[in-house]
Amino acid sequence: MKRMNGYLKAGLLLTGFMTLLIVAGYFWTPYDPSAMMAGPKLSGPTLHNLMGTDNFGRDIFSRVLKGAGTTFAIAAAVVAIGAVCGTIIGALTGYFGGVVDEVLMRLNDALTAFPSILLALVIISVLGPGNKYNVVLALGIVFIPSFARVTRTAFASLRDVNYVKSARLMGAGSGRILMVHILPNTIQVLLPAITIGFNNAVLAEASMSYLGIGVTPPDASLGYMLSEAQSMFTAAPWYAVCTGATIILLVFGVGLIGEGLQRRGREVD
Repeated sequence: MKRMNGYLKAGLLLTGFMTLLIVAGYFWTPYDPSAMMAGPKLSGPTLHNLMGTDNFGRDIFSRVLKGAGTTFAIAAAVVAIGAVCGTIIGALTGYFGGVVDEVLMRLNDALTAFPSILLALVIISVLGPGNKYNVVLALGIVFIPSFARVTRTAFASLRDVNYVKSARLMGAGSGRILMVHILPNTIQVLLPAITIGFNNAVLAEASMSYLGIGVTPPDASLGYMLSEAQSMFTAAPWYAVCTGATIILLVFGVGLIGEGLQRRGREVD
């Protein structure tokens, strides 16, 4: 069994630490994230308020925990939609080819022709802004084409290998070949794509919430909190620094995992 490389170890440690904080934030925060006057207004980091307070006296650490949980959950749901739907499309087009490939990939190309954020904005404008479920659906649709292309390439390269031909000769159906014989062998390609997709989803959600068209109060979001922090940066720079650092650490940790998985895959090859 291949040993984990340094990138993978560091990524797992950092992401694991951030995930523990995020999960803890679902069940406990030092203060109510929305409670005003949890501390003095615009006070710097102290033992009572680890990341200081904002202009309403709200505890920034509590708000970061809750906001990170929202951003993390949205990114995970977006990747789940994109990966599942994209894998199904990529598997069908890569394995069967022909008319199936032409029809599905032309639809995929049509979605890819639009800038991803612009397409997400169009979808949200139709569904309605300010709702986290609409954000998940919009970004999930936008992320399908990238996963479909990665999966299509992987399935197309494996459909004529010897063990697949043997399974076909033994009477295995297409569904069994796709799920049992090919899909497990695409994992080393899909996992790095999932880490990249997760980071892109985090940044996309944060960007949309920052602009006020993603998650909005009473739901917490790191992107919306950055927007709040910008207006009081000179008075409370710690608000922007702590919120931005949370996004950076989360993305950096997952990015290290992706890099480690890619390097490990190259070593196996």
